[in-house]
Amino acid sequence: MDLQALLKERFGYSHFRPGQEEVIKHVLNKRDCIAILPTGMGKSLCYQLPGYIMPGSVLIISPLVSLMEDQVMQMRKNGEKRVVALNSFLSFTERSRILASLGNYKFIFVSPEMLSHKSFGLHLKKIEIGLIVIDEAHCISQWGFDFRPDYLRIGEFLSSYNSPILALTATADSKVINDITRYLKMNEPIIQRHSLDRPNISYSIIQLNSTLEKTDWIKERILQTTGPGIIYTSSRKRADELAFELQEAGVAIQSYHAGKEQDDRAIIQEQFLNNELEWISATNAFGMGVHKSDIRQVIHEHLPSTIAAYLQEVGRAGRDGRPAAATLLYIPVDERMTSFIIQSDRPDESQLRHYANMLSEGRDPSESAELAGMTDTGKRIVDYYLERHTLDEVLEVMDTLSAEKETELRKMLHLVRSEQCVREMVLSYFGEQCNEKPEACCSICGLEVLEWLTDKSLKKKTNELVSWDERITNLLG
Repeated sequence: MDLQALLKERFGYSHFRPGQEEVIKHVLNKRDCIAILPTGMGKSLCYQLPGYIMPGSVLIISPLVSLMEDQVMQMRKNGEKRVVALNSFLSFTERSRILASLGNYKFIFVSPEMLSHKSFGLHLKKIEIGLIVIDEAHCISQWGFDFRPDYLRIGEFLSSYNSPILALTATADSKVINDITRYLKMNEPIIQRHSLDRPNISYSIIQLNSTLEKTDWIKERILQTTGPGIIYTSSRKRADELAFELQEAGVAIQSYHAGKEQDDRAIIQEQFLNNELEWISATNAFGMGVHKSDIRQVIHEHLPSTIAAYLQEVGRAGRDGRPAAATLLYIPVDERMTSFIIQSDRPDESQLRHYANMLSEGRDPSESAELAGMTDTGKRIVDYYLERHTLDEVLEVMDTLSAEKETELRKMLHLVRSEQCVREMVLSYFGEQCNEKPEACCSICGLEVLEWLTDKSLKKKTNELVSWDERITNLLG
């Protein structure tokens, strides 16, 4: 098979991006593979192209409904009609119709939670699966209380299939690679890694004294420089506050977080993609699956909990290869705030024992968790481990997870406080060396004024922003 010819015929590209062809060849040779490719390097091509060569359907397990729907939409735009996404937002009738004709689809996107539905498993058994893909596979190793147990159950579901497994991620250190291999029950996977360095992104870490100083800095930065851009915050409330402040200053911005209705989030994302919004103020709920190549700035208004999360979010800038800027604002209190956030869903020993006692009495699990003072997320993680371990063992797991979270936060703090090159430190975290630094490297190496940032001709007119309600009114009268 001439892969270059197929690439041109199906996708219109004359050459592969670094790492793509190697991954595709591993898949076609039916080898399990973990592909670690930077954001924007075309990971989806690594399963789409072999999908046209291999017999059977391609099953893609993806973490977010918005990510699945975006990928399905992109494939349909490119002429692929045999693609579908199965998720909890489909009506019973629509889901039943899709399941009844599942074998007609070449590419089937599902959430990890969908794998636990018996009806889906039964229908899947009736068709041939040529390849199984786990997108954003680092989520398997998201140890903490943002944890989704169904990600760890993927391997149990897949154990009855002999299809090759392709795990895709933009960031993975040795621990994450080991977790992916173990939980997916992969058979001696080939690790295909491309450098995570993005030379077009410059890194700045700026220490300030207060939240008010952060707000003033962000306002001045955005009013004087070009977008599009994303501001990442630690909370929904802060995302809303910054969006309001900047809207008052005439900036085309909206907040985005899990507290908004799904339809509202979809509209805001579409406005950003269509350049009707220049900025998004968001929690980490925003970004995965947002295919916008011209994001010029990513500003972290808070301290990310891990270097991996930081690099994932920074990587959403500059996918078009043009210069982009990543800025992290830091105040001393951020350490305590981030530590509180990452431990906030952790049930303590008394809560866990109270919950376990009520379950042993036959009480309803949801009611028991509420009476024990556990959050929904805390309940999910406890339920997963109680299925597999004794109560005392689960208490030990909780302590281990807590310690791992704090260890990752310490590494992030070391990055923020260090006098060493930011790029070198980020790459070394993933076992890479920085062999060549770009001229615009980082704030430690010295950044002159980035001329492209202040090029006013690149700024969009903020007074053209029209709210969704106003647009509906204009259309309908």
